[in-house]
Amino acid sequence: MKIRKMTKEDLCPASIVHEQAFPRQRLSQQWLDCSLKSYPCTLCFVVTINENVVGYIIWVQKSGFRPEVVLELYQIAVLPNFQDQGIGHKLIMESLPEVRHLLSEQKSKLKHIIVTTRADNFAQKLYKQTLGAEVEATISNLYSADEVIMVARNVQIET
Repeated sequence: MKIRKMTKEDLCPASIVHEQAFPRQRLSQQWLDCSLKSYPCTLCFVVTINENVVGYIIWVQKSGFRPEVVLELYQIAVLPNFQDQGIGHKLIMESLPEVRHLLSEQKSKLKHIIVTTRADNFAQKLYKQTLGAEVEATISNLYSADEVIMVARNVQIET
């Protein structure tokens, strides 16, 4: 298993992951292409097994380039047949050192991480265990259901 920055060549296989993970969303490859093109505001990584993309993670710097960054874990997805194997945890933990490095190059440091997700999403447990994120607010009927905003404050995760 290898985690690395997403490239343009990863867009097609990553869009398959997106389609399977988020069936209510459309135009997967176009959406991921836009995310990839917004670097360094958006930082995209893939996870591969035997050179095949099986998941991805997207981080976004919120509210401009600041000395102390509020980073959003914008989206994370793993192919259904690779879920429950710790890949999401590895995506978070192994992409964060690269994110921290990129932030340091712009003379910034990580302050907080925010995540929004469906209120019924089992991944809340992952965000709590991995990042220490806590639910701060619930927004009723935002996309397809209620959404929660989770915040990991003063992130000091060893990476």
